Formats: sequence, structure tokens, C-alpha cells
Amino acid sequence: MPNETSSDLQWWQTRWFVAVMALIAIIPLLRPEIPPLVDLPGHMGRYRVQLSRDEYPWLSDWYNFNWQLIGNLGIDILIIPLAKLFGLELAVKLLVMTIPVLTVTGLLWIAREVHGRIPPTAVFALPLAYSYAFQFGFVNFAFSMALALNAFALWLRLARHQRFGLRAAIFVPLSCLIWVAHTFGWGVLGVLAYSAEMVRQHDARVDRGPLSWIKAWLRAGVGCVPLALPMVLMVVWRSGEHVGGQTGDWFNWRAKIGYMTMALRDRWITFDLAGMAILLLILFRGFRDPSVEYSRNLGLSALFLLAVFIVLPRIVFGSAYADMRLAPFMLAIAVIAVRPKKGLSIRGSATIAALGLAFVLVRIAAGTASFWMFAQDYDRELKALDHLPVGAKLVTFVGAQCGAPWKMTRLEHLPAIALERRAAYANDQWSMAGAQLLTVKYVRAQRFAHDPSEIVTSVQCPREWWRPISKAMARFPRNAFDYVWLIRPPAYDAKFNQGLIPIWRDGSSVLFRVDHSQRGIEISDAALKTARPRPTPF
Repeated sequence: MPNETSSDLQWWQTRWFVAVMALIAIIPLLRPEIPPLVDLPGHMGRYRVQLSRDEYPWLSDWYNFNWQLIGNLGIDILIIPLAKLFGLELAVKLLVMTIPVLTVTGLLWIAREVHGRIPPTAVFALPLAYSYAFQFGFVNFAFSMALALNAFALWLRLARHQRFGLRAAIFVPLSCLIWVAHTFGWGVLGVLAYSAEMVRQHDARVDRGPLSWIKAWLRAGVGCVPLALPMVLMVVWRSGEHVGGQTGDWFNWRAKIGYMTMALRDRWITFDLAGMAILLLILFRGFRDPSVEYSRNLGLSALFLLAVFIVLPRIVFGSAYADMRLAPFMLAIAVIAVRPKKGLSIRGSATIAALGLAFVLVRIAAGTASFWMFAQDYDRELKALDHLPVGAKLVTFVGAQCGAPWKMTRLEHLPAIALERRAAYANDQWSMAGAQLLTVKYVRAQRFAHDPSEIVTSVQCPREWWRPISKAMARFPRNAFDYVWLIRPPAYDAKFNQGLIPIWRDGSSVLFRVDHSQRGIEISDAALKTARPRPTPF
């Protein structure tokens, strides 16, 4: 910041405020041993295979794990040294903690570089560090995006100091590192850097005629060449043998509108939607309130991200919710684009900053309570693993509801903790060549080998691959598994427990041992349709 002293700054503009906000951002993650993010346990299972194939050789009988250069390796690489220092679970927790910290510092740093000082309105964007995409457990994506935000701030800072040669030298390798963490972060960094460079090139020209923006558009492309090397990495990745993953579901307007309302989705729908209403009010006031305005630089960045959000399909290279992931960051950039006009008094700015701080603290308090409750659920269900031998061939069925209720249970990939803690087979691993380093090869498991075979419902859900619990219990290949773990399943007919011996239970959750001396129940499709769901008398 040019020629300023700490005495010139208001409390929300100081470095200590940024540091405090970064520390506050980790509070919800302090209590849980395993951060309760939907997909994270599944990733932890993959890390166990990655790290312990020599210690547990049977893992190689169940899973293929091959190192290759893909744009989805952020935590997978960092877990290698950190797991040696802290153990796998603590290492994962520490890495996940860095994501909201870096997201907060990145947003505030960008705001400082663009506005000269952090505007009080920027504080309202900080709860988006716990966006729905983060809650879903897209940790490589979220880590890459957090890096991209800080990299964009550095891009702006070096441009402000006219250090373009240094910027190019730094961003050639830095863009590759962000791409390796996750392709999405590199892409968003490119969009942000290009829009900022376009504004800078336009403002740097003396001649600002009708063609000035076209010239700026061309020069911005040249200025962003240091970010282009990952395009080669992308071609190499997607040209590899056996690379799978479809791209589709374009212009799903209903889903896109829904994702815009879900940016703060966690547990309580009314509370989360109220938070979204506050953010939308900030954005609306940027247009209507004469005391605040939008930065042209970040406003253009937000518009570019909006255009990407509109054209981005829901599924990219087999990864779902691609457009959903972008929505909270698009909103965050739009919020930090808003700033008070020069006529607004210090008292008025301080009031806005205080309201923003209150918003942050309320959201963090609610998130802490929510994560504490999810951690209680994890602790309760994971007691089953005390009764599971190391190396068990385990099939798990996790109860779910049709229609995607607002609060996700966070139990969907808990089966992978059996893989992580007990080196047991887990049927929740993703198996798509080129999307992850791990694929499943346990042929005997048949159609119960990988995700989403672990998800069961009371009835067949429309447009879902999930099985009804009765069908799953009747059809899983009992000769392939020694144990069955039911995690809060829907009610089902007890006759499907034939040949299963309960060895642990808590509520509706139960761990069975498969009695291979008995034949499993054989039942026709017609009988499945007439089976009556009812609580099972364990």
C-alpha cells in the first residue's frame, strides 16, 4: 500500500485484523478429528492406499494406484511428507485448515490491492471460505482456489509496482503448481488475471478511443502468456491412455439458479438462506446506494466469472458440480468489488465493518456448532471399526434420502475410514481413470465395488444410481465380503439379514459378520417389490 502508516488505517484495514480473521476461520475445524466434509473421508481412504501399499500388500489386490500427472493432486502430494510427520489423520486436518485461512487472506489481499485499502464491505465475503463446495469436501479444488486467490493478489501487486519481468518469472512455475493442485484454480486465476490486465492495459493508454478496449483485450492476452504453460499439461493429461470422464449437462438453468442460493449451504436452510440474502443485499446496494460503488477492476472480474458460470457444464471430465464450485467464488469477488465512495464518513464505514464482522462471527459460530454435531455423528458411527479386523473385506451401505435434503449427513463416504484406519476394503472409492490416481479392481465385488454402491435408500430414487436397501442387501455378492456395515440405513425387512451375524450395533447402524456356512437369501425382483420395509430386530 503506497506511503501509508498504521496510524492512517482503520481497524478493519490493518494486518492484525487480517491475521485475526485468518485465525478465526479455523475455529470450526478445531473440534473434529476428521473434518466433516462430505467427500473427504473418501479421499483419506485413497491416501491410505497411496501411503501404505507396502505395509498392507492386499490393498494392491483391491485397488490400482498409479502416479501420473493430472490436474487434481493438491493434497495428494502434500500428504506424503506431512503424514510422516503427523500421521495421516492429523496431516489431513492441518491441510484442510489451511484452506479457509488462505481463502480469507486471499480475498482481503485482493481487496487491498484493488481498492488501496480494505473496504469495510469486503468483510462480508469472508464466510464464503466455508462455501458449499468446501463443505462438499472438494479439497483439492478448494485448496487450488485458495492458492489462486493469493496468486491473483500477488499478480495485482507486482503490476502495481511495474515488476512485469519478475511477475512473468514467478507465474510460469506458479501457474503450473496451481494447475497440479487442481485445474479449476488455474482456470479461475487466468480469468481473474486477464480481466485485471485488460483494465490495466486500457487505463495505461493515452488514446482511449472506440477501439481502446479491443486493443486492451489483445494486449491483456499477451500479458497473460506466463499463465499459459498448463495448457500443455492439460493436453498431455487428457491425451493419456484410458483417460475417462464425460463432460455434459450444459445450461441446466434450474441447477445453476439453485447453486446461487446454496453458496453458504451447511445445516440450517433458513439460516443459510438468510446469509445469502445479506450477501445479495450488499451486491444490490452496490448498484442502488449512492454511498457505495463497484470497483471497475473487480466488477469486470465478477462479470467474467459470471460468463464462465453460465457456460460451464455441470459435469467436466467426469467431475460433477463444476458450475456449483464456481458460484461462491464468483459471489466473493463481486462482494469485495463493492466499496464506499469517498464521501462516506469514517463512522459510516466503521458501522459497515462492524456489521460485516458480526456477520462473520455469527456464521463462524454456527459453523462451529454444526461441525461439532457432525463430529459427534462420526464418533458414534466409527465405534464400529473397533470390532473390525485389519484387512477385512467390508461392504458398507449408508442410508440416504431421495431429493437431496439441505443438510447432508456427511456420512456418505464414511466407509473409507475403514480403509484408512483398518486397511479394510471400502466400496465407496471413485473409480474413473484419469480423474484420480486410484481405480478399483476387486472383480469379485461385481457391481458393489465402488461409488455409488455404498448409498442406499428406502425406494428407487428417480435419476439416481443408488439402490434401495432391500435390493442391496439381497444382491451384494456374499462370497466377496466378510463383513457388512450399515450406517443409518432405511428400514428394511429383516429377512435380508439371513446369514449375517450382528457383532456391533448402535441405533439403526450395525456391523454384521457374514456367515459363509450359510447361503444368502435368494429373492426375485417381484419379491423385492413386495418386500415390506420395517425396523429390523437386531
